[in-house]
Amino acid sequence: MTKLPELKHSFSALIASPSISAIEAEQDQTNKGVLDLLSNWFSELGFHCQQQPVKDSRNKYNLLASLGSGKGGLLLAGHTDTVPFDEGRWHQDPFVLTEKDDRWYGLGTCDMKGFFALVLEAVKDMPLQQFKRPLYILASADEETTMSGAKTFAANAAIRPEYAIIGEPTSLRPVYMHKGHLAQGIRITGRSGHSSDPAKGLNAIDIMYQVIGQLLKLKQHLADNYRENAFSVPYPTMNFGHIHGGDAANRICGCCDLHMDIRPLPGIAIADLQLMTQQYLLPISEKYPGAISISTLYPGAEPFADTADSAWSQLVAKLAGNAPEVVNYATEAPYIRSIGCHTLVLGPGSIDQAHQPDEFIDLAQLKPTISLLKQLIYHACIE
Repeated sequence: MTKLPELKHSFSALIASPSISAIEAEQDQTNKGVLDLLSNWFSELGFHCQQQPVKDSRNKYNLLASLGSGKGGLLLAGHTDTVPFDEGRWHQDPFVLTEKDDRWYGLGTCDMKGFFALVLEAVKDMPLQQFKRPLYILASADEETTMSGAKTFAANAAIRPEYAIIGEPTSLRPVYMHKGHLAQGIRITGRSGHSSDPAKGLNAIDIMYQVIGQLLKLKQHLADNYRENAFSVPYPTMNFGHIHGGDAANRICGCCDLHMDIRPLPGIAIADLQLMTQQYLLPISEKYPGAISISTLYPGAEPFADTADSAWSQLVAKLAGNAPEVVNYATEAPYIRSIGCHTLVLGPGSIDQAHQPDEFIDLAQLKPTISLLKQLIYHACIE
């Protein structure tokens, strides 16, 4: 039997295996190296490990490690990819675990490859032969871009755990609800021409002005008709983040682009938002046939909701010492929740460090996380 690594060594190995996901092909990397490490380690503990390719990805995989049999049990889930790093803004190598000021620095320490090292540390000290219900560990791909790993897993899942924990950095505060995210691009295609004779062209900026008016009506409709007071901003938001059109003051604008972002509350599906956008812009589309096109800038993320007062949420809150709460960022939780398990987002590290230069995890978070994981596994799989 191969000796399992100590915690710092498993952290180091995961950080040293680059697994950046990016929309741009030149930055995108496979996560296979990370999954091979995890497969080897958990196999040594007796887990059955399966790697599955993620459809329509660039050599990406999911890993499902399973121990025990029967109904129910617990799924510990997380993603193996990281965001790209800012060249020149890190004070140390992002792929070398660096300890200083009672912190471990490295790309993925907090968000969130380090979570798997902590799961390994918790599990290797537990009486695995006493499990009455299964323990599953899901290591997914491309959470930082398309969430295709979690979507693929949910669409094909053959397991039905009773509970799930997603180890995103929440400072060990259980999260039971978050908003979704939809980013859309709207392009107006007009006809350029000389500004001295407007009738000979079709000004795309003029049409975009009308489009924005309709979108503001949609924005108000969402704010007036959907509300969840648990959020600090208790209604769906819409933001116009980018607009560009035209090239000279004396030319009729032939093309204008708008990029916008909508953050829906739980209960509003991404597909419904897309349909609402089309419906609100329909009168303008009919007035100017073929002038308006709507695209998705990148894959959206559905909103997520479990319940704060369920027995599982209350147990986790008691063990973690923090009440269930809501957040505004998106995770894989809605896709994990869709397989039928009570789902919470809960992990070490702060979201403030995620996606930042000099990403780190505070060493004070390590022992509490391992202890909490052991307790959750005990309650879900042994007790």
